[in-house]
Amino acid sequence: MELQTAREIIDTLAQGIHPVTGEAMPADSPYNAPPVIRALFAVSQALDTAVAAPAPAARPRREAPPNTGKPWSADDDEQLRSGFDAGTPTKDLAAALGRTRWAIESRLVKLGVMTLGASSAALAR
Repeated sequence: MELQTAREIIDTLAQGIHPVTGEAMPADSPYNAPPVIRALFAVSQALDTAVAAPAPAARPRREAPPNTGKPWSADDDEQLRSGFDAGTPTKDLAAALGRTRWAIESRLVKLGVMTLGASSAALAR
């Protein structure tokens, strides 16, 4: 159901009218209670605002590093090991190897250079 159709149904209910049959609601209907009528009008106004407001623009996705998804070579592994051993931050290693920081961390764990518990500390440096 589209928001505009939902709003029309809510407006009809707020007026004490059955939205399908068009008949007036009985006097003892909850739709004739003042707090319910106020709530229905508030929802109608909120839907009106939602229909009129443009949808927020989607955040542009960052471009993936150039080596994303590519297999690791022995040279890549060696460069990663030596850089990590030298204390190079994972952010810099990721940039040098064309990978994400997550890929660097995962590869270091796979190579046995660091453990999963130590990976958070590695990301901080």
